[in-house]
Amino acid sequence: MTPIGQFLEFSVHTTDILESLHFYKTLGFVELEIGDMWTHKYAVVSDGELNIGLHERDFDAPALTFVQHDIAKHARAMTDRGFEFSYMQLDEDAFNELRFADRDGHMITMLEARTFHASEEPDRDSACGSLIELTLPVRDVLRAGKFWAPIAPTLLDMREEPTMHMRFDADGAPIGLSESIALSGPSLSFKCPDREALLTLLEHNGMRFEKFPGFEGAFAAVRAPEGTTVYVFDEDFLGEAYEVDESEDTSAFVALIDNGD
Repeated sequence: MTPIGQFLEFSVHTTDILESLHFYKTLGFVELEIGDMWTHKYAVVSDGELNIGLHERDFDAPALTFVQHDIAKHARAMTDRGFEFSYMQLDEDAFNELRFADRDGHMITMLEARTFHASEEPDRDSACGSLIELTLPVRDVLRAGKFWAPIAPTLLDMREEPTMHMRFDADGAPIGLSESIALSGPSLSFKCPDREALLTLLEHNGMRFEKFPGFEGAFAAVRAPEGTTVYVFDEDFLGEAYEVDESEDTSAFVALIDNGD
């Protein structure tokens, strides 16, 4: 498990949960049973791999949310290492939560427990296909990578040209760092095996989308009611994935990260 815990959900703020639910369920996501931790309106949709939490509460959204059971201990350790929390709720009589931002202002949330029940159904791709990554726009990938490397230490892939891109595994969440100017905020990137079926579904349901939006060769960008952008590709734009392990020569990556400031 990474220092920030196991990935739980991509948390978004919505003013109309039913509208967002309809959007994701139309795409083939399934609504999951939630717990009673939150007092605000809350729902979760999933394709078995990615969980999206829909929250009717004001917070710095979207956020990458993780579960860390020994949250108080990790809060102390992270504070000692220089992490600054924008929100800290640590109390025996409360649902404990930490929030902090990365170097580009993207919010990361840590919770003491799950807030919904895991799907009992096998992983089933939505009409969008399989998740490639949660894509975060950053000003400088090397600088951003230096922040993410200690808390998501597995490097899945990296590319230097034409724009710098790194992909880390954050205990179940592939996190992509991109310098592309096409991105306006944290987005979801999927590899879709059936382009025509997806486009037909979108058109049949009157769902607005942009063809060839200019991000990494995506053939479509679909915008959810709460503002999340879903990019859809024929193939993974970084090519075939690989995972760096201790037996591989990571000196080039380490050198890049060390020079990231």
